[in-house]
Amino acid sequence: MRLAQPDRRSCGAAVLVMARRGLDPGYAARVADPEAFATEVLALHRRITSALDTTGGLQVPWLRAVGTPPWAAARELRLLTGVPYAVRPARRGTEAWEHVRRATDQRPVAVYVGDRWLPRHVVLALGAEADGVRTYEPTSGGVDLVGRDRWVDGPLRLAGWQRTWLVVSPAREQRIRRPGRRTRA
Repeated sequence: MRLAQPDRRSCGAAVLVMARRGLDPGYAARVADPEAFATEVLALHRRITSALDTTGGLQVPWLRAVGTPPWAAARELRLLTGVPYAVRPARRGTEAWEHVRRATDQRPVAVYVGDRWLPRHVVLALGAEADGVRTYEPTSGGVDLVGRDRWVDGPLRLAGWQRTWLVVSPAREQRIRRPGRRTRA
């Protein structure tokens, strides 16, 4: 059964609901059918774009029409996992591939994708395999293996979007090693 985003602007909320489903079997059972999933996605979208976050704390309100702000996705993933999350730029190429692949070894990762001008859509990287990353794409509601070649060379082809923009991943993840630079833990 495919669990798709219920409208054009709730991809980020759908990603966060799917992340929670993967971490909490009881919650997964409650939002197992498309109708319950859609109801939960729309409710979460309202909460993460309002003046109060899901814990009741103040947050910068956001226009619902433009989707989920990356900092709200980071906060929600932190609340789900208990691990601090950070928003990092990760354009297409080996760096984006390595970052997404390594980050999914630890926790679910939200990836903002788009065209050459702007990030426009959010997908959920669920886990790395030898030649790709299992990725939930909320427009179709399916999980597919997105190959290394698509992450590195493109086009990414996720709901029609071709490029990676941002990766919302655990903050304490090791940075990618570059020649002449030290890595931080």
